Amino acid sequence: MTKTHPERPSEAEAASPAASLSPSVRRHLGQNLRAAYADTLAAPINQRLEALVKQLAKPKP
Repeated sequence: MTKTHPERPSEAEAASPAASLSPSVRRHLGQNLRAAYADTLAAPINQRLEALVKQLAKPKP
């Protein structure tokens, strides 16, 4: 038996949350998220993170 969690959306609801938002709301959210993260995207990448990404790009032997 599994517990139900009323505060958590069901799998069906979680599968398509954007469908419940109007296009104007989605556009507004997108614009605000881009503005909020603009500085982060423009900032230089941490050297350690860059090294990890390079390791992922290497083909496995």
